[in-house]
Amino acid sequence: MTVPITHLRPEECRPAQDAGLGALETERGNLPLESVDVTARVTGLVAGVEVTQTFRNPFDVSLEATYVFPLPPRAAVTAFRMEADDRVIEGLLKERAQARADYDRALAEGRRAAIAEEDRPDVFTIRVGNLSPAERVTVRLTLSQPLPYEDGAAEFRFPLVVAPRYVPGVPLDGPPAGSGVIPDTDAAPDASRISPPVLLPGFPNPVRLSLTATVDPAGLGLREIRSSLHEVVREGDTISLRPGERLDRDFILRLAFDASTSLALVPDDADDGDDDGEGTFTLTVVPPADASAAGMPRDVVLLLDRSGSMMGWKMVAARRAAARIVDTLTMRDRFAVLAFDSVVERAFPGGLVDGSDRNRYRAVEHLARLEARGGTEMLSPIEEALGLLSAAAGERAGERDRVLVLVTDGQVGNEDQILERAVGRLGGVRVHTVGIDRAVNAGFLGRLALLGTGRCELVESEDRLDEAMEHIHRRIGAPLVTDIAVRPEPPNPGGFDLVPGTVTDICSLFPGVPLTVSGRYRGRPSGTMTVRGLTADGEPWERRVTGHHADSPAARAVWARAHLRELEDRYAAGDHSLEDRIVTTSLRFGVLCRFTAFVAVDSRVTADGRPEHHVIQPVEPPSGWEMPMGAPMALGAVRLMAASTPMTAPMTGPMSGPMSGPMSGPMDAEAAIAFAPPPPAGSVRRPSRGSSVAPGHEAPHSPETELDTELDTDLDVVLVTNLDAVRPLLAEELARLRAVETTLPEREFRRYLADLGSRLRVIAHMAGAHAELSALAEDLERAERPGTRPDDLLRRVIDMLTALTSASGSRAFWKRS
Repeated sequence: MTVPITHLRPEECRPAQDAGLGALETERGNLPLESVDVTARVTGLVAGVEVTQTFRNPFDVSLEATYVFPLPPRAAVTAFRMEADDRVIEGLLKERAQARADYDRALAEGRRAAIAEEDRPDVFTIRVGNLSPAERVTVRLTLSQPLPYEDGAAEFRFPLVVAPRYVPGVPLDGPPAGSGVIPDTDAAPDASRISPPVLLPGFPNPVRLSLTATVDPAGLGLREIRSSLHEVVREGDTISLRPGERLDRDFILRLAFDASTSLALVPDDADDGDDDGEGTFTLTVVPPADASAAGMPRDVVLLLDRSGSMMGWKMVAARRAAARIVDTLTMRDRFAVLAFDSVVERAFPGGLVDGSDRNRYRAVEHLARLEARGGTEMLSPIEEALGLLSAAAGERAGERDRVLVLVTDGQVGNEDQILERAVGRLGGVRVHTVGIDRAVNAGFLGRLALLGTGRCELVESEDRLDEAMEHIHRRIGAPLVTDIAVRPEPPNPGGFDLVPGTVTDICSLFPGVPLTVSGRYRGRPSGTMTVRGLTADGEPWERRVTGHHADSPAARAVWARAHLRELEDRYAAGDHSLEDRIVTTSLRFGVLCRFTAFVAVDSRVTADGRPEHHVIQPVEPPSGWEMPMGAPMALGAVRLMAASTPMTAPMTGPMSGPMSGPMSGPMDAEAAIAFAPPPPAGSVRRPSRGSSVAPGHEAPHSPETELDTELDTDLDVVLVTNLDAVRPLLAEELARLRAVETTLPEREFRRYLADLGSRLRVIAHMAGAHAELSALAEDLERAERPGTRPDDLLRRVIDMLTALTSASGSRAFWKRS
């Protein structure tokens, strides 16, 4: 049956009582995430933030809700709390596998529980399980984040949506790591955890958003506050979003401060009289306002992302940014321009060319012709760029500054793979990243720039481009001071010493960009720090900064997160011996990382076993994206619309996959299914070697991605779970089977096996139509027929249930890079 879907007029949306702003009332209810509240307090150059998420079970059965959401990539998550039934359950930070086991055990026992996990530096997942019908549960995250400062202004950026990411690689066998719409691959083993379904464009606002930020200059001298991308209201020192804003782009405040050179010493304990006590130091060195340096000649490789996700204003801004970078080059410099999507296109086939007027003009002409297309195969062009710079270094080692500039939205899922392959080749190469998007992958771009001792600039709108490019010009220029080192001024009687191995990476000092270094100290919070380096002319440079005792609870958490990020990047680059150190550091300082998780478990039993329904919250399409047809939109969104008033998706752009070709006019239900997550495993062939495609990243059509069987047209079923979620059920069935295998008469045992088959068939469906389990269930259901051998069936079922419930021999998805 074909159901026409037309535009839904605002007056046709019937709000549900007690539902989120703009939520639709349907036979199945509303989406589980009701509201997101963000409360921030900016104190100087540090922000303390509390994020409150309210979930409501709109179904008539128990529910597990999953929400994939972003946080600032430099934020330190230090507390997690669940509130329900006038009960407050504080979350505990544990090793990740232990936290997941505690969560699963609680759900199997019918208890309410919640877990918070980090999947990327800026992508997190919260699961809340065993919500009773109509029940509300609130979870709260507490975090601290440093504010980057440049040219007299600090920036508070809070992301609100996880944008779709391109995931390369070969799909993995076995159960998925998460419930997302893209399969896990060898390049991104947890792709299914960072790919939530996406609401169709034009879908009414399903989540009520509130955000307030209070600004305390803390003596820095606040001159101006500017907002970007959102309409805000300011009352005194508090800035608030206007009602009705959507979770589809970053929230950004720019604060004009007068910063100063300082050394803050923050002891762990209130009693600072212990000579053997430890604490955290934060050193800030501001360069002279008129400082500049000519520097040595440069070899520059410019990488421009032209993939499908860059469509629209982002491609225009990227071309302009790249052209401005080319304009900064001189005859002393050499450069190359590489544009990439699924393939690499070179402005100059011969590699590096001199920065003559003619070559720069040819490069700008080449950039002007580029349009968005294809997938984001980023690893190959980065390796090619590093190869060009490495060859150039061999020609004139030490005589030229080697620079790689990447212009992209960063929406890829194989960040760890890229870092692992690139980090060993970054020696002597400065990497600058320019992120262009309203929901940019800042975590990955910041990590790449950090490993390349470069800078990361984020551009969220064309209006911001010129201002951002002024920063970029200086960043690709020569640094004022390099080879910087810090140490306490000896002798330091009664003062402090540095704890070895705790000082964060020290970058070069650039014009207009303060240098910030943090670490751990031992001793009294008093003394002097010496900062030494070399100027662009090779002359010694030195500054002495006197430390002062400070009361800044966030300093310890911010340092711990930065230190953990460095350890994690080294882990991603191949040093897997750091796992224990990462876990120990995370637990000691109470800061969430990729190897730990917060878990909150209620002691009260609220359900009969595990949740009966599972929903992953769809996210908004990122603002400014032109979503191509064929994108894996939210199944829940399509089905909610089919259950209420017909609606169309006002989408533009090329299509890919089985629906390739232009499309116009109303979209029917069969076409709308193309925007849903993949059907359960077993109904879709696993793609051959190639790529998994996220919204905004088109790829060539392959017949292997077409459906083997028709999709179930029953629009009541929203989502399925995965094998991890049903393992406790399988374990219970295995235990019961072992208890009766030798006690029941043969006739009753055959009946037991047949009944077991019916139960396993349901579990197989819950696990995503698990093919082997489904086949076993079918054979068991025939156990009462003449000619069947119950002993053979018993051996098969014990072997399979034992295999499915045993710990996998493969490494956990968060440990693979």
